[in-house]
Amino acid sequence: MTHDIDTLLARRMSGHALEQPFYTDPGIFAEDMEALFYSEWLFAVPACELTKPGAYVTLQIGAYGIIVVKGADGVIRAFHNSCRHRGSIICKAAKGHAPKLVCPYHQWTYELDGRLLWAREMGDDFDPTKHGLKTVHCRDLAGLIYICLGDVAPDFEAFADLARPYLEVHDLANAKVAHETSIIENGNWKLVWENNRECYHCGGNHPGLCRSYTDDPTVSGVTEGDVPPHLQAHFDRLEAKGYPSQFRMSDDMQYRFARMPLLPGAKSFTMDLQPASKRILGRVTDDTAGTLLKYHYPTTWNHFLPDHTVVFRVTPLTATTTEVTTKWLVHKDAVEGVDYDLTRLTEVWITTNDEDRRVVEDNQRGINSPAYQPGPYSPIHETGVIGFVDWYCNAMSRRRGPAALAAE
Repeated sequence: MTHDIDTLLARRMSGHALEQPFYTDPGIFAEDMEALFYSEWLFAVPACELTKPGAYVTLQIGAYGIIVVKGADGVIRAFHNSCRHRGSIICKAAKGHAPKLVCPYHQWTYELDGRLLWAREMGDDFDPTKHGLKTVHCRDLAGLIYICLGDVAPDFEAFADLARPYLEVHDLANAKVAHETSIIENGNWKLVWENNRECYHCGGNHPGLCRSYTDDPTVSGVTEGDVPPHLQAHFDRLEAKGYPSQFRMSDDMQYRFARMPLLPGAKSFTMDLQPASKRILGRVTDDTAGTLLKYHYPTTWNHFLPDHTVVFRVTPLTATTTEVTTKWLVHKDAVEGVDYDLTRLTEVWITTNDEDRRVVEDNQRGINSPAYQPGPYSPIHETGVIGFVDWYCNAMSRRRGPAALAAE
Protein backbone atom coordinates (compact mmCIF):
# COMPACT_ATOMS: atom_id res chain seq x y z
CA MET A 1 0.00 0.00 0.00
CA THR A 2 1.30 3.44 -0.93
CA HIS A 3 0.43 6.22 1.51
CA ASP A 4 0.08 9.91 0.75
CA ILE A 5 3.30 11.44 2.04
CA ASP A 6 1.91 14.98 2.00
CA THR A 7 -0.87 14.00 4.39
CA LEU A 8 1.59 12.17 6.65
CA LEU A 9 3.95 15.15 6.73
CA ALA A 10 1.10 17.55 7.46
CA ARG A 11 -0.15 15.60 10.48
CA ARG A 12 3.26 14.76 11.95
CA MET A 13 3.52 15.28 15.69
CA SER A 14 6.54 17.39 16.57
CA GLY A 15 8.97 15.68 18.93
CA HIS A 16 7.58 12.23 18.11
CA ALA A 17 8.72 9.34 15.96
CA LEU A 18 7.33 9.13 12.45
CA GLU A 19 4.32 7.09 11.47
CA GLN A 20 4.80 3.51 10.28
CA PRO A 21 4.67 4.14 6.49
CA PHE A 22 7.78 6.33 6.67
CA TYR A 23 9.72 3.21 7.68
CA THR A 24 7.93 0.52 5.66
CA ASP A 25 6.19 1.86 2.55
CA PRO A 26 8.03 1.23 -0.76
CA GLY A 27 6.24 4.25 -2.22
CA ILE A 28 7.61 6.58 0.45
CA PHE A 29 11.02 4.93 0.05
CA ALA A 30 10.88 5.85 -3.66
CA GLU A 31 9.98 9.42 -2.67
CA ASP A 32 12.98 9.50 -0.30
CA MET A 33 15.31 8.38 -3.06
CA GLU A 34 13.98 10.89 -5.56
CA ALA A 35 13.85 13.86 -3.22
CA LEU A 36 17.05 13.23 -1.27
CA PHE A 37 19.47 10.62 -2.60
CA TYR A 38 18.98 11.63 -6.23
CA SER A 39 19.11 15.35 -5.43
CA GLU A 40 21.34 16.13 -2.43
CA TRP A 41 25.13 16.05 -2.09
CA LEU A 42 26.21 12.55 -1.03
CA PHE A 43 29.48 11.39 0.48
CA ALA A 44 31.12 8.93 -1.91
CA VAL A 45 34.66 7.93 -0.86
CA PRO A 46 37.79 9.34 0.77
CA ALA A 47 39.97 10.80 -1.98
CA CYS A 48 43.00 8.84 -0.75
CA GLU A 49 41.30 5.64 -1.91
CA LEU A 50 41.99 6.72 -5.50
CA THR A 51 45.75 6.56 -5.26
CA LYS A 52 46.82 7.19 -8.88
CA PRO A 53 45.36 8.08 -12.29
CA GLY A 54 42.99 5.38 -13.48
CA ALA A 55 42.04 4.24 -9.98
CA TYR A 56 38.26 3.99 -9.72
CA VAL A 57 35.44 2.89 -7.45
CA THR A 58 31.87 2.12 -8.44
CA LEU A 59 28.81 2.95 -6.40
CA GLN A 60 25.18 1.92 -6.71
CA ILE A 61 22.74 4.52 -5.43
CA GLY A 62 19.22 3.32 -6.06
CA ALA A 63 18.80 2.97 -9.81
CA TYR A 64 22.03 4.82 -10.58
CA GLY A 65 25.40 3.19 -11.14
CA ILE A 66 28.30 5.62 -10.68
CA ILE A 67 32.02 5.56 -11.50
CA VAL A 68 34.31 7.77 -9.42
CA VAL A 69 37.73 7.90 -11.09
CA LYS A 70 41.00 9.78 -10.81
CA GLY A 71 42.05 11.42 -14.07
CA ALA A 72 45.48 11.70 -15.66
CA ASP A 73 45.51 15.30 -14.39
CA GLY A 74 44.96 14.13 -10.81
CA VAL A 75 41.38 15.43 -10.70
CA ILE A 76 38.72 13.07 -9.33
CA ARG A 77 35.53 13.01 -11.40
CA ALA A 78 32.29 11.05 -11.38
CA PHE A 79 30.30 9.61 -14.27
CA HIS A 80 27.22 7.52 -14.81
CA ASN A 81 28.32 3.90 -15.28
CA SER A 82 26.45 3.53 -18.57
CA CYS A 83 28.00 3.40 -22.02
CA ARG A 84 26.76 6.03 -24.47
CA HIS A 85 26.40 3.34 -27.14
CA ARG A 86 23.77 0.89 -25.88
CA GLY A 87 23.93 1.50 -22.15
CA SER A 88 26.06 -1.37 -20.88
CA ILE A 89 27.87 -0.82 -17.60
CA ILE A 90 31.51 0.02 -18.17
CA CYS A 91 33.22 -0.78 -14.87
CA LYS A 92 31.94 -4.03 -13.37
CA ALA A 93 34.23 -4.31 -10.33
CA ALA A 94 33.65 -2.49 -7.03
CA LYS A 95 37.06 -0.88 -7.46
CA GLY A 96 40.07 -1.22 -9.70
CA HIS A 97 42.47 0.53 -12.04
CA ALA A 98 42.14 1.20 -15.76
CA PRO A 99 44.29 3.37 -18.07
CA LYS A 100 41.11 4.07 -20.05
CA LEU A 101 37.44 3.33 -19.41
CA VAL A 102 36.49 0.61 -21.91
CA CYS A 103 32.98 -0.75 -22.32
CA PRO A 104 33.21 -4.56 -22.28
CA TYR A 105 30.31 -4.93 -24.73
CA HIS A 106 31.62 -3.25 -27.91
CA GLN A 107 34.85 -1.71 -26.61
CA TRP A 108 33.85 1.91 -26.85
CA THR A 109 36.78 3.61 -25.13
CA TYR A 110 36.63 6.71 -22.95
CA GLU A 111 39.35 8.91 -21.54
CA LEU A 112 39.48 9.18 -17.76
CA ASP A 113 37.88 12.62 -18.09
CA GLY A 114 34.86 11.08 -19.83
CA ARG A 115 35.65 11.96 -23.45
CA LEU A 116 34.87 9.27 -26.02
CA LEU A 117 38.18 8.34 -27.68
CA TRP A 118 37.27 5.42 -29.91
CA ALA A 119 34.15 3.75 -31.27
CA ARG A 120 34.62 1.17 -34.02
CA GLU A 121 32.95 1.61 -37.44
CA MET A 122 30.28 4.12 -36.51
CA GLY A 123 30.14 5.80 -39.93
CA ASP A 124 31.38 9.06 -41.34
CA ASP A 125 28.67 11.18 -39.71
CA PHE A 126 29.38 9.98 -36.18
CA ASP A 127 30.57 12.75 -33.85
CA PRO A 128 32.41 11.33 -30.79
CA THR A 129 32.32 14.69 -29.01
CA LYS A 130 28.56 14.23 -28.55
CA HIS A 131 28.87 10.85 -26.87
CA GLY A 132 31.10 11.34 -23.85
CA LEU A 133 30.13 9.79 -20.55
CA LYS A 134 27.38 11.58 -18.66
CA THR A 135 28.92 13.48 -15.78
CA VAL A 136 27.88 13.52 -12.15
CA HIS A 137 28.55 16.58 -9.99
CA CYS A 138 31.71 15.86 -7.99
CA ARG A 139 33.65 17.81 -5.37
CA ASP A 140 36.79 17.08 -3.36
CA LEU A 141 36.37 18.61 0.09
CA ALA A 142 39.69 18.39 1.96
CA GLY A 143 40.03 14.74 1.01
CA LEU A 144 36.37 13.69 1.10
CA ILE A 145 34.64 13.15 -2.24
CA TYR A 146 31.03 14.26 -2.54
CA ILE A 147 28.75 13.66 -5.53
CA CYS A 148 25.30 14.85 -6.55
CA LEU A 149 23.07 13.02 -9.02
CA GLY A 150 20.71 15.93 -9.63
CA ASP A 151 20.73 17.83 -12.90
CA VAL A 152 21.25 20.97 -10.85
CA ALA A 153 23.18 20.50 -7.63
CA PRO A 154 22.22 22.42 -4.49
CA ASP A 155 24.71 24.86 -3.05
CA PHE A 156 27.86 23.19 -1.77
CA GLU A 157 29.90 26.22 -0.78
CA ALA A 158 28.28 27.02 2.57
CA PHE A 159 28.99 23.48 3.76
CA ALA A 160 32.47 23.43 2.24
CA ASP A 161 33.45 26.78 3.74
CA LEU A 162 32.41 25.67 7.21
CA ALA A 163 33.92 22.19 6.88
CA ARG A 164 37.28 23.01 5.35
CA PRO A 165 39.14 24.39 8.40
CA TYR A 166 37.87 21.54 10.59
CA LEU A 167 38.99 18.93 8.07
CA GLU A 168 42.27 20.41 6.83
CA VAL A 169 44.07 19.85 10.13
CA HIS A 170 43.48 16.11 9.66
CA ASP A 171 45.43 16.10 6.37
CA LEU A 172 43.41 13.38 4.63
CA ALA A 173 45.52 13.88 1.49
CA ASN A 174 48.21 11.92 3.34
CA ALA A 175 45.90 9.11 4.47
CA LYS A 176 45.24 5.60 3.24
CA VAL A 177 42.37 3.18 3.77
CA ALA A 178 43.59 0.58 6.26
CA HIS A 179 40.34 -1.39 6.32
CA GLU A 180 36.74 -1.25 5.19
CA THR A 181 33.57 -3.17 5.92
CA SER A 182 30.04 -3.13 4.55
CA ILE A 183 27.07 -4.58 6.39
CA ILE A 184 23.40 -4.83 5.49
CA GLU A 185 21.00 -3.71 8.19
CA ASN A 186 17.43 -4.96 7.84
CA GLY A 187 15.96 -1.58 8.68
CA ASN A 188 14.86 1.60 6.96
CA TRP A 189 17.66 4.11 6.34
CA LYS A 190 15.99 6.64 8.65
CA LEU A 191 16.16 4.17 11.53
CA VAL A 192 19.89 3.81 10.90
CA TRP A 193 20.24 7.56 11.22
CA GLU A 194 17.93 7.90 14.21
CA ASN A 195 19.97 5.29 16.06
CA ASN A 196 23.18 7.11 15.19
CA ARG A 197 21.93 10.49 16.36
CA GLU A 198 21.62 9.58 20.04
CA CYS A 199 23.55 7.76 22.74
CA TYR A 200 20.47 7.14 24.89
CA HIS A 201 20.89 3.49 23.87
CA CYS A 202 24.67 3.28 24.29
CA GLY A 203 24.94 2.14 27.90
CA GLY A 204 22.70 -0.85 27.32
CA ASN A 205 24.06 -1.84 23.92
CA HIS A 206 27.68 -0.71 23.38
CA PRO A 207 29.96 -1.86 26.23
CA GLY A 208 33.08 -1.61 24.06
CA LEU A 209 32.33 1.86 22.70
CA CYS A 210 31.35 3.12 26.16
CA ARG A 211 34.89 2.49 27.40
CA SER A 212 35.99 5.57 25.43
CA TYR A 213 32.86 7.42 24.24
CA THR A 214 30.54 9.30 26.57
CA ASP A 215 26.75 9.06 26.58
CA ASP A 216 26.57 12.70 27.68
CA PRO A 217 23.58 14.07 25.71
CA THR A 218 25.34 17.40 25.22
CA VAL A 219 27.92 15.54 23.13
CA SER A 220 25.52 13.56 20.94
CA GLY A 221 22.81 16.25 20.77
CA VAL A 222 22.38 19.17 18.40
CA THR A 223 21.60 22.08 20.70
CA GLU A 224 23.72 25.02 19.60
CA GLY A 225 24.04 28.06 21.84
CA ASP A 226 24.40 27.47 25.57
CA VAL A 227 27.40 25.12 25.55
CA PRO A 228 28.07 23.49 28.94
CA PRO A 229 31.20 24.92 30.62
CA HIS A 230 33.15 21.64 30.44
CA LEU A 231 32.65 21.44 26.68
CA GLN A 232 33.36 25.12 26.09
CA ALA A 233 36.62 24.76 28.02
CA HIS A 234 37.52 21.80 25.80
CA PHE A 235 36.71 23.80 22.65
CA ASP A 236 38.65 26.85 23.85
CA ARG A 237 41.75 24.85 24.80
CA LEU A 238 41.95 23.16 21.41
CA GLU A 239 41.03 26.24 19.38
CA ALA A 240 43.97 28.00 21.07
CA LYS A 241 46.23 25.27 19.66
CA GLY A 242 44.90 25.83 16.14
CA TYR A 243 42.44 22.92 16.02
CA PRO A 244 38.96 24.13 14.99
CA SER A 245 36.63 22.63 17.59
CA GLN A 246 33.68 24.90 18.39
CA PHE A 247 30.21 23.42 17.89
CA ARG A 248 28.85 24.60 14.52
CA MET A 249 25.70 23.47 12.76
CA SER A 250 23.82 24.57 9.65
CA ASP A 251 20.56 26.42 10.17
CA ASP A 252 18.59 23.53 8.68
CA MET A 253 20.55 20.96 10.77
CA GLN A 254 21.80 19.08 7.69
CA TYR A 255 25.40 19.11 8.96
CA ARG A 256 27.30 19.65 12.18
CA PHE A 257 30.90 19.90 13.43
CA ALA A 258 32.23 19.72 17.00
CA ARG A 259 35.45 18.35 18.48
CA MET A 260 34.17 16.45 21.48
CA PRO A 261 36.16 14.93 24.34
CA LEU A 262 36.42 11.22 24.92
CA LEU A 263 36.08 9.83 28.44
CA PRO A 264 38.95 10.65 30.85
CA GLY A 265 42.00 8.56 30.01
CA ALA A 266 40.75 7.60 26.53
CA LYS A 267 42.92 8.72 23.62
CA SER A 268 41.26 6.78 20.83
CA PHE A 269 38.53 4.26 19.99
CA THR A 270 40.41 1.23 21.27
CA MET A 271 39.66 -1.29 23.98
CA ASP A 272 42.83 -0.30 25.89
CA LEU A 273 42.03 3.42 25.32
CA GLN A 274 45.48 4.09 23.83
CA PRO A 275 46.10 5.41 20.29
CA ALA A 276 45.38 2.85 17.60
CA SER A 277 48.28 4.08 15.44
CA LYS A 278 51.70 5.38 16.39
CA ARG A 279 51.68 7.65 13.32
CA ILE A 280 49.34 10.58 13.78
CA LEU A 281 47.14 11.50 10.84
CA GLY A 282 47.22 15.24 10.39
CA ARG A 283 48.36 18.10 12.59
CA VAL A 284 46.38 17.42 15.76
CA THR A 285 49.16 16.32 18.10
CA ASP A 286 47.22 16.57 21.38
CA ASP A 287 46.11 13.02 22.18
CA THR A 288 43.45 14.38 24.52
CA ALA A 289 41.74 16.21 21.66
CA GLY A 290 38.98 13.60 21.46
CA THR A 291 37.08 13.20 18.22
CA LEU A 292 35.89 15.71 15.65
CA LEU A 293 32.29 14.73 15.05
CA LYS A 294 30.93 15.48 11.60
CA TYR A 295 27.70 14.44 10.01
CA HIS A 296 26.10 15.39 6.73
CA TYR A 297 22.63 14.13 5.86
CA PRO A 298 21.63 11.96 4.19
CA THR A 299 24.78 9.83 3.76
CA THR A 300 27.61 10.22 6.22
CA TRP A 301 28.84 10.55 9.78
CA ASN A 302 32.55 10.65 10.64
CA HIS A 303 35.06 10.57 13.50
CA PHE A 304 38.39 12.38 13.13
CA LEU A 305 40.90 11.56 15.88
CA PRO A 306 44.59 12.46 16.15
CA ASP A 307 45.71 8.94 15.18
CA HIS A 308 43.07 7.84 12.67
CA THR A 309 39.78 8.72 10.98
CA VAL A 310 36.62 6.65 10.59
CA VAL A 311 34.14 7.49 7.82
CA PHE A 312 30.69 5.94 7.45
CA ARG A 313 28.40 5.93 4.40
CA VAL A 314 24.67 5.14 4.50
CA THR A 315 23.14 3.72 1.30
CA PRO A 316 19.43 2.80 1.25
CA LEU A 317 18.70 -0.44 -0.64
CA THR A 318 14.97 -0.99 -0.09
CA ALA A 319 12.31 0.37 2.25
CA THR A 320 13.59 -1.97 4.96
CA THR A 321 17.25 -2.62 4.10
CA THR A 322 20.25 -0.29 4.31
CA GLU A 323 23.95 -0.73 3.60
CA VAL A 324 26.41 0.85 6.03
CA THR A 325 30.01 1.08 4.82
CA THR A 326 32.81 1.94 7.24
CA LYS A 327 36.40 2.85 6.34
CA TRP A 328 39.32 3.33 8.71
CA LEU A 329 41.98 5.79 7.55
CA VAL A 330 45.55 5.97 8.87
CA HIS A 331 48.63 7.88 7.77
CA LYS A 332 49.76 6.69 4.34
CA ASP A 333 53.19 5.75 5.71
CA ALA A 334 51.85 3.83 8.71
CA VAL A 335 52.87 0.18 8.50
CA GLU A 336 50.49 -2.52 9.64
CA GLY A 337 52.07 -4.63 12.35
CA VAL A 338 54.56 -1.87 13.14
CA ASP A 339 52.61 1.36 13.56
CA TYR A 340 49.17 -0.17 14.04
CA ASP A 341 47.48 -3.48 14.64
CA LEU A 342 44.43 -3.94 12.44
CA THR A 343 42.38 -5.65 15.14
CA ARG A 344 43.03 -2.87 17.70
CA LEU A 345 42.26 -0.25 15.08
CA THR A 346 38.91 -1.70 14.01
CA GLU A 347 37.47 -3.86 16.78
CA VAL A 348 35.52 -1.17 18.62
CA TRP A 349 33.60 0.02 15.56
CA ILE A 350 33.21 -3.41 13.96
CA THR A 351 31.55 -4.55 17.18
CA THR A 352 29.57 -1.32 17.57
CA ASN A 353 28.31 -1.52 13.99
CA ASP A 354 27.06 -5.05 14.57
CA GLU A 355 25.40 -4.01 17.83
CA ASP A 356 23.75 -1.10 16.01
CA ARG A 357 22.60 -3.47 13.27
CA ARG A 358 20.80 -5.56 15.87
CA VAL A 359 19.24 -2.46 17.48
CA VAL A 360 18.01 -1.14 14.13
CA GLU A 361 16.63 -4.51 13.07
CA ASP A 362 14.77 -4.91 16.36
CA ASN A 363 13.41 -1.40 15.92
CA GLN A 364 12.23 -2.21 12.39
CA ARG A 365 10.54 -5.43 13.50
CA GLY A 366 8.63 -3.58 16.21
CA ILE A 367 7.55 -0.83 13.82
CA ASN A 368 6.27 -3.46 11.38
CA SER A 369 3.60 -4.45 13.93
CA PRO A 370 0.09 -3.06 13.34
CA ALA A 371 0.17 -2.07 17.02
CA TYR A 372 2.99 0.45 16.49
CA GLN A 373 2.26 4.11 17.05
CA PRO A 374 4.80 6.95 17.23
CA GLY A 375 6.14 7.66 20.70
CA PRO A 376 7.79 10.80 22.08
CA TYR A 377 11.51 11.44 21.84
CA SER A 378 13.46 12.32 24.98
CA PRO A 379 14.00 16.11 25.04
CA ILE A 380 17.19 15.44 27.00
CA HIS A 381 18.84 12.53 25.19
CA GLU A 382 17.29 12.60 21.72
CA THR A 383 17.67 16.15 20.48
CA GLY A 384 19.85 14.75 17.71
CA VAL A 385 17.05 12.44 16.60
CA ILE A 386 14.55 15.29 16.72
CA GLY A 387 16.95 17.34 14.60
CA PHE A 388 17.33 14.57 12.02
CA VAL A 389 13.58 13.95 11.75
CA ASP A 390 12.91 17.68 11.47
CA TRP A 391 15.55 17.96 8.74
CA TYR A 392 14.05 14.99 6.89
CA CYS A 393 10.48 16.26 7.02
CA ASN A 394 11.45 19.81 6.07
CA ALA A 395 13.64 18.58 3.21
CA MET A 396 10.90 16.32 1.88
CA SER A 397 8.35 19.12 2.05
CA ARG A 398 10.72 21.56 0.36
CA ARG A 399 11.62 19.11 -2.43
CA ARG A 400 8.00 18.27 -3.06
CA GLY A 401 7.21 21.91 -3.75
CA PRO A 402 4.39 24.38 -3.05
CA ALA A 403 1.63 21.76 -2.80
CA ALA A 404 3.37 19.96 0.05
CA LEU A 405 4.22 23.18 1.83
CA ALA A 406 0.60 24.35 1.52
CA ALA A 407 -0.54 21.09 3.07
CA GLU A 408 1.51 21.89 6.17
